[in-house]
Amino acid sequence: MDELRLRPWSVGDADLLGAANSPEMTANLNGPETEEQIDERHARYLRLEESGEARVFVIEDAEHHRLGSIGCWSTEWRGEPALESGWFVLPEAQGRGVASQALSMVIEIARRQPGRGRFLTAFPGVANTASNGVCRRNGFTLMGTVDGEFRGAALTFNEWALDLDAMGDRPPVDQ
Repeated sequence: MDELRLRPWSVGDADLLGAANSPEMTANLNGPETEEQIDERHARYLRLEESGEARVFVIEDAEHHRLGSIGCWSTEWRGEPALESGWFVLPEAQGRGVASQALSMVIEIARRQPGRGRFLTAFPGVANTASNGVCRRNGFTLMGTVDGEFRGAALTFNEWALDLDAMGDRPPVDQ
């Protein structure tokens, strides 16, 4: 895997959301968003990153090509404070371990997050084999499934959790 870096989401990254808004990229998310929803999400990413409520990153390769996005934000999980993570990788960068390596980097950021809670969680759709594999490769435990609504329609998610307090010195992720 090429060397990756994470940089904070910025004003000029709105088009990255558009690039990831194809039917293929959103098949496990109940389909594409409207232009208005993309604009709202971009504004939310900027606001959350600026306020420190979330960490939203662009995943870049060594030549600064944007490959996708990943983030983590505060949430409540099973009645306790926790962090949640989500990501996407553009089609041309898929299958190269980009999401696994980026999540490994976010895990290290999450471990240093003040007031983070004990767990980092992720909720990929049950049919999203790639994202479920990313969780597995990064040491998350499958806790079960959750039925919910996403983008106005029913969706069943896998519920993954990583105990940040029990990690100690963790080995690098196996790509």
